[in-house]
Amino acid sequence: MSVHNSQDEADADRAQMVKKILSAAFYALASFMITVVNKTVLTTYAFPSYQVLGLGQMVAIITVLWCGRAANILQFPPLDSGVARRIWPLPLIYMGNMATGLGGTKELSLPMFTALRRFSILMTMILERLILGVRASWSVQSSVFAMVFGALLAAADDVTFSVSGYTLVLLNDAFTAANGVYMKKKLDAKDLGKYGLMYYNALFMFVPAVLVAWWTGDLDRSSEYAGWSDPIFLAQFIMSCFMGFVLSYSVMLCTQHNSALTTTIIGCLKNILVTYLGMVIGGDYVFSWLNFVGLNISVLASLLYTYVTFKRKSTPSYALINNAKVDTV
Repeated sequence: MSVHNSQDEADADRAQMVKKILSAAFYALASFMITVVNKTVLTTYAFPSYQVLGLGQMVAIITVLWCGRAANILQFPPLDSGVARRIWPLPLIYMGNMATGLGGTKELSLPMFTALRRFSILMTMILERLILGVRASWSVQSSVFAMVFGALLAAADDVTFSVSGYTLVLLNDAFTAANGVYMKKKLDAKDLGKYGLMYYNALFMFVPAVLVAWWTGDLDRSSEYAGWSDPIFLAQFIMSCFMGFVLSYSVMLCTQHNSALTTTIIGCLKNILVTYLGMVIGGDYVFSWLNFVGLNISVLASLLYTYVTFKRKSTPSYALINNAKVDTV
């Protein structure tokens, strides 16, 4: 009997590990694709408003999930008076995360954008400790600090320095960290489910986002954009909108099967590829040796974290952070 139980437990552990790896890989692919497409739309094609692009992503999420529920393919609770209370503050975090992420992509070269995004890992690690009661092991902390050091070194010789770009990316780091941690709390509560969280995040923030885009004049500038007649631009714009849904789904799936910190670090690992491709995509990266060395230090530290996360299983702190248990909450 004990032999069968041990075998069942081993099979369950393997199945869980497969889910962890597949959800992480799915998120990495989605995050890579949307970063490149967003950069192409906003920089190569010089689309004037990242806010309007964000609105397109909201519309795609709302449309896909509404149609899925209407066709009985997806299930999530209907709107009632208690939904806003149960989901708060995720809609506000979602809107801030999307807007600052798109804005940072537009303002900075992809290599510097990805380097500064490493700060989100440090912020996530701190929030997991404060909110979820998860404490990272010394090896995890060391790799995170090395990533941040590399990002600081790269920023020290960034000849394309932009105050607005740096501000947007650092704000995006904070929103990303908060989104990952609070998403984990909401998913573990098993109240609205991942589809409900995605749907109501976009639904509650759509009207405020439209008002902001109208007040800043982005709606008018976007409607006057000359590229709407270009089928290649239009295809990439539509792809960006629907990739927003795919990315949101992949973030929730990865967070559900892993931890908020693991989701954040996977997002930064895909930036290894984005970092080097970004030196030719967009045409706004300016090479310098100090900047290049800093980028590579940050990349190597990302690889070190990956090794620590998926190979090391002996310390209690590692097990806790990898499974993101919230028994202490």
